Amino acid sequence: MKELSKESASWHEVDAESAGQRVDNYLMRLLKGVPKSHVYRILRSGEVRVNSGRVGPEHRLAAGDRLRLPPIRVAQRSRPLAPAHGFDAAILYEDDALLVLDKPAGVAVHGGSGVSSGVVEQLRAARPAQRVLERVHRRDRDTSGVLMLAKKRSALTALHEQLRAGRVAKHYLVLVHGTWRNRRQNVRLPLTKYVSAAGERRVGVEADGLPAHTVFTLRRGMHEFSLLEAELKTGRTHQIRVHLAHLGFPIAGDDKYGDFALNKTLARRGLKRMFLHAEKVEIIHPASGEAIVFTAPLPRGLEAFLASLAAAPVGATGPA
Repeated sequence: MKELSKESASWHEVDAESAGQRVDNYLMRLLKGVPKSHVYRILRSGEVRVNSGRVGPEHRLAAGDRLRLPPIRVAQRSRPLAPAHGFDAAILYEDDALLVLDKPAGVAVHGGSGVSSGVVEQLRAARPAQRVLERVHRRDRDTSGVLMLAKKRSALTALHEQLRAGRVAKHYLVLVHGTWRNRRQNVRLPLTKYVSAAGERRVGVEADGLPAHTVFTLRRGMHEFSLLEAELKTGRTHQIRVHLAHLGFPIAGDDKYGDFALNKTLARRGLKRMFLHAEKVEIIHPASGEAIVFTAPLPRGLEAFLASLAAAPVGATGPA
């Protein structure tokens, strides 16, 4: 690692394209190579000033704001950070406002919590001229499928408004253990976040939790498993996983809320990940105003597992 030192304070003016962005996200884009922990430290200590005043990480910037940054040592990599998963091949759609990917399972959207870099960081490194590249919505590390990134602040703001208003339709494919009886079922169970005895962040069903609504539609039944389509009406953390686990239908391969003994059996049968895939997202395009649908096909590995399951159920005797 080679280090470059900025020995004096520096000033930066916020342009119109960055207006509305949180100051912590703005600094992470501006200070490439600086650890995230250091960015938050200089914010908490008041060393970052906006128009001569102290601000917190959640402060939203406006066009023309003046940022003062303290002297910072910037660590630069001796070689560029190369995308590890060929994200260019995973692009489903791209224009001046949006970049939509078919995110692989096992890849974080953002770095952090022991992950050095995610999809966003790798794409920013591969596209240094792209001034804005921000995720529009969350996507769990172990969930594959449609992931939207905004290339303009105006697009990000417009899509966030659609999400808050419930105008974005989000459809998932999920394989659960159990025989799902209803062709279509509305599930309304409030959710709350908590920390387990082991110190892990979890989500559970609690009467005083936040409202959460999922619509499940049976796509296919096979032996003791069911392939469901899940449509999110709200966007709570781990909503699909917790709703299904609470109902007694754990997601195949879910290592947080699932059936751990069953997961070991499924892994021997070839399912090495959670069977949860973001199949389709429907939005109003933030620039054109037209309805647009993004679809990501079920990954080949999940298709192959479904085929093997249909040929020989998990509970069958004999060689698998």
